[in-house]
Order: sequence, then structure tokens, then C-alpha cells
Amino acid sequence: MDLQDQLKKLFPQHTPEINEDAEETSDIWLQDDPIICKYEKRKGKPITILEGYTGATEDFKILTKELKTKLSVGGSFKDDKIIIQGDYRDKIMQILKEKGFAVKRVGG
Repeated sequence: MDLQDQLKKLFPQHTPEINEDAEETSDIWLQDDPIICKYEKRKGKPITILEGYTGATEDFKILTKELKTKLSVGGSFKDDKIIIQGDYRDKIMQILKEKGFAVKRVGG
């Protein structure tokens, strides 16, 4: 007997709500201008830099955390820029486009 069956026995008149809009909806503000995605090397190591977000700083920090966990890499948020360790421009651009952001690739 799984958990759903046990709950049905405890609350027979309850009908669970099914949310058909189960897509990922975030509270992050989407902007019209594209976010700039750059590639640089610092001390011989590749990094990806995202800049140009005009929304709230807290939203950009949330986006930083989401990107770091999805890519399983290190990074930071400094001076209104997201710095991700490694060259992940293509993956980051794909993730941001899925969220609804406009992204512009700059550099090599």
C-alpha cells in the first residue's frame, strides 16, 4: 500500500488538485534587452561571463544558483555579472532561452 492509497483511506472525500500548468514558471523578471554571454580566460582557465541583466539583483543571484546547480560547476556573482567556471556558453544559452531570456553570444 503506497502513500496515495493511505491518504485516500484517511480522506475519502478529498480530490487532489492537478495543476496542468506544471511548466517551470519562475518569478525572475524577463527583460527585453539580451543578456550578453562572453568567454574569457583568466590565469589560463576558461570562464563564462553573463552580464547585462537590468532586473533586481536578487533575481540575478537566483539565476546564478540555478545555473550552477544545473551545470554542476562552480561560479560566483560579482559586480552585476555571473561568472561560471568553464566554457559552458552553449549550455547556458540554451537554459536561458528555455526560461524565456534573450541571449547574445559575444566573442569567439
